[in-house]
Amino acid sequence: MICLFYKVDPTQTMPNFRLTIEYDGTAYHGWQRQKNERTIQEEIENALMTMTREKIAVAGSGRTDAGVHAWGQVANFRCDTRLTPEIFQKGLNSLLNKDIVIRECLMADECFHARYDAKSKTYQYRILNWPIRAAIHRQYAWFIRQELNIGTMRSALPHIMGIHDFKAFEGTGSPRSHTERRVLHTDLLEGNEGYLTFEIEADGFLRFMVRNIVGTLVDVGLGKITADDFRRIRLSKDRSQAGATAPPHGLFLMGVQY
Repeated sequence: MICLFYKVDPTQTMPNFRLTIEYDGTAYHGWQRQKNERTIQEEIENALMTMTREKIAVAGSGRTDAGVHAWGQVANFRCDTRLTPEIFQKGLNSLLNKDIVIRECLMADECFHARYDAKSKTYQYRILNWPIRAAIHRQYAWFIRQELNIGTMRSALPHIMGIHDFKAFEGTGSPRSHTERRVLHTDLLEGNEGYLTFEIEADGFLRFMVRNIVGTLVDVGLGKITADDFRRIRLSKDRSQAGATAPPHGLFLMGVQY
C-alpha cells in the first residue's frame, strides 16, 4: 500500500494503533490539546506517557468542542513497543478518568490516519421537549419547555440533504477554504417522555455546523420560521439569518466511517 503525502513514510515500521473512544465531555474543553485547558486528547496522551515513558501524539478523527460528548471518536497513534492492543486498552482504561473509556484498541494498517482516512461522520443531537426539566439527563440533552412541531421540523430536513454550501450554519470567526459539504443522511427520532434525537451523517462538518442547524430547526419547530425559510437561510450563506447555536451538551459524535 502506498501512503499519501500527508501520511507517514511507508518505510516506517513503527506499529500503528487505532482507538475507538467514548467520553463524557462535560468536564473537558473539547478533544484537541489546548494550553491551560483539560482536553480528551491530553488525557489520553498523558496516560500513554505513563504506560510507555514516551511522548506520543494521538491523532483524532476531528475536533469536538467543549462540553460535547462522543460514543465513537476514533484516533490513532504510533509507538515502538511490544505492548499488544489488549494491553493498551486495559492499561489506558485503568489510568483514564471514569468519563473517558477506550472501547476498542486494534492494530491498524501502517498508512491509517484517523482524520485523513475518514469518509463520513455521524452526529446525534438530543433535545428534551417536555414541560418539566430533567435531573439525571440534564447534561445530555437541550431542555426546551415550549412544544415543538416535530412534523414541521421533519419537513425542513430535505433542504440539507445532498451537497450544499453550509456557510449559513458555520460558526463565526472560523473561515475554511470552502464551506461546501455533502450530507448523506438526516433523521429526527422521537423517544419516550419528550426526548428527540436529530441525527446527521456527512462527509465533513464546519465548526458549530450541527449545533447551528439544530438551533434553526428548533425555530422551525417553534413556528418562528417555516421550512421554506430554513431553505432560504441555507441559500443565503449568512450566519446572522440562522438560529441560535444549540448548547454543546446535547451533541454526541456517534461514529466515524472509513
